[in-house]
Formats: sequence, structure tokens, C-alpha cells
Amino acid sequence: MEMTSLSSQLNKSVKRQFMSLPQGDRCQVTYVWVDGTGEGLRSKTRTLHKEPMTIQDIPEWNFDGSSTYQAEGSNSDMYLIPVAMFRDPFTLDPNKLVLCEVLKYNRLPAETNHRARCRKIMEQVKGEAIWFGMEQEYTLCGTDGHPFGWPKNGYPKPQGPYYCGVGADCAYGRDIVECHYKACLYAGVSIYGTNAEVMPSQWEFQIGPCEGLDMGDHLWMARFLLHRVSEEFGVVSTFDPKPMKGNWNGAGCHTNVSTLSMRREGGLKFIEEAIEKLAKRHDKHIALYDPNGGQDNQRRLTGQHETSSISDFSTGVANRAASIRIPRHVGQEKMGYFEDRRPAANCDPYSVTMILAETMLIDPEEQDKEYDFEKEYM
Repeated sequence: MEMTSLSSQLNKSVKRQFMSLPQGDRCQVTYVWVDGTGEGLRSKTRTLHKEPMTIQDIPEWNFDGSSTYQAEGSNSDMYLIPVAMFRDPFTLDPNKLVLCEVLKYNRLPAETNHRARCRKIMEQVKGEAIWFGMEQEYTLCGTDGHPFGWPKNGYPKPQGPYYCGVGADCAYGRDIVECHYKACLYAGVSIYGTNAEVMPSQWEFQIGPCEGLDMGDHLWMARFLLHRVSEEFGVVSTFDPKPMKGNWNGAGCHTNVSTLSMRREGGLKFIEEAIEKLAKRHDKHIALYDPNGGQDNQRRLTGQHETSSISDFSTGVANRAASIRIPRHVGQEKMGYFEDRRPAANCDPYSVTMILAETMLIDPEEQDKEYDFEKEYM
């Protein structure tokens, strides 16, 4: 028997009775933000007296940062700054989900507010209309941390039949996957698709293509929706890059990248130039491709299980064991995009897209300059 949460076993028909009650002109707005771990999400809800039409209609709010690893108890108030609004698939229209940036007491960005730096970089490179598509892998687990559907005292049959698999012996937890897909479509998240992955109980959804800063906004909201859907089923979704030791695939967040120059005829030249620049900053990228400075990716990027080695930079056409993969059709058409296969499943998409844009498109002398947040925020 799977270990599922007690709340998932409550009588849901009683909940539906109350959820169908009218709410008049008032609107529930759920504020969502990234906590001090750099990968956890938090949320809380308030009432507005009418439905907000734009993000400007949603007021700033605050929260206790000492309870989210973001502040000391003696000075714990943090600011929530609404930045992106979505429809709420759990409480339905006119209610909203709102992604927020977090500012400290002095109104400077919190340490895990990587959106602030990303926004600055994307503004500098907006002329290249840079597109991203991120392939988010994740693993479904019981509340005991054991992969969903796996035998309690053993292992399922070896990897092979699970990738894009069909059938009760191959696909574990499809209900969660399909409900999450529908929730993303309803919310307005730019979800591209989904599939079962190589390890049983592991799945993937793709977000994009999104331009610039939108990539991080939509991926973070898609992650929130996944956690909430999984909660309804009493199951846990984890973005751990290597949830199971041994001969099992890890979980990444492969990132597809395309600039305006790459999408035009002869764009392969610009793809190759970008890859040369990426090779020179491999260590810098690795440090930003998981929330723990590369330590999480050390467990995943071993050179096995369709990964490159964390120590070496490599590239190749249609090579899923390379750091950077050029899709075969891109090599043939001489234009398009490339795939960075290094980001871990628990990466911050703002950090990943920011460093990619900076490495490819910012003058090397301007890279890594300290950004004056005080000038922008105060």
C-alpha cells in the first residue's frame, strides 16, 4: 500500500459542496513565492473586493521570513511583489494565482530572488528575442519518500519499458500527470507537452517556448501546480536530481535555447559561437545549475545514464551524453536551437536563463559585474 497523506483521504464530496458556493464579486488571490532554500515554494491567500484585470491591480503583501528561512525573527517582515498572474484551477474563476518576487525589509531582493538579476540581463539582450524551452523532470513518491508504485522491499524491473510507456506495469501515477497538464492549461501556463521518463515513477513536462523572463515565471508556476495537484492525491513530487542511487536515471531540466540570429538562415554559425562561449564558463554554469552550487548535480552528472560528466564540457549532434546537444534536424537545416543538458531538475530557471543569456550575449568585460540593486529598488 502506498504511503499517502491523511488529508488526501478526507471526503472530497464534502469539499466540493463548499467549493461550489457563490462568492459574489469578491476574489481569492493566492500569492506564491520561492523560499529561502531556493527550491521550495510557499503560498498564502487573501480576498480582493473585485477581480484583478492586470498584475497592477494586485497589491503588495508581506509575510514572516523567519518561518521560510529568509529572515531573523527580530526583523522578519518580507515584501511580496506580484509579478505574474494566472487563473486558479483549484478554486476556479475569478480567483487568481500570483507569482511574487521577494524583497527584504530594506526592499532589496532576497538572496533567493534570482528573478531580479535575470530581469536586468534579459532587458540588456531583448533585441535578440531569446527563446527558452525547459524540460522539467520529476519523480512521484509516497509520503515516506519511496518512489510511487515501487515494491516496498525490492525494485521494479530494470529501465527499458518505462520511457513513454503505457500500461499499469509501466506508467505509475498517470492521473497526477494528466490533472497537472489540465491545471496548467487552465491557469494559462505555457505547457508544451508531457511524457513518462526512463525511471519508473519519473515523468517530465515541458514549458515553452517562452521569451526571456517569462520562462522562469511559467516554470515556477508549473512547479507550484504540480505540488498542489500531487497534494490532492496525497503523493509527493520531488525535483531531486538523483532520487535513487544505482542504475537508475537522474532528473534534469534540459534547457533549449534559441536567439533571433540562431533562428534565421545560417543560424548554425551563431549556435556554434555560443557553444564556444559556454565552454569557457562551464564551471560558472555548473555552480548556478542547482541551488547548492553544483553539489546536487554531482550525484547526477556522472557520464552515465544519459548525462555528461560534471567535470568536462562536451558537445555533439544528437548526443544525449553531451553537455550541449545540437538536435539532428538543426544540424541538417543549419539553423534553430541547441539544448543545454546540464541543469538539474531542482535548478532555479531564472539563474539558468540568466547565465545562458549573459554568457552568449553580454560583453565578457561586463559579465559578473556587481549589479546595483539598491539603485533600482530604493
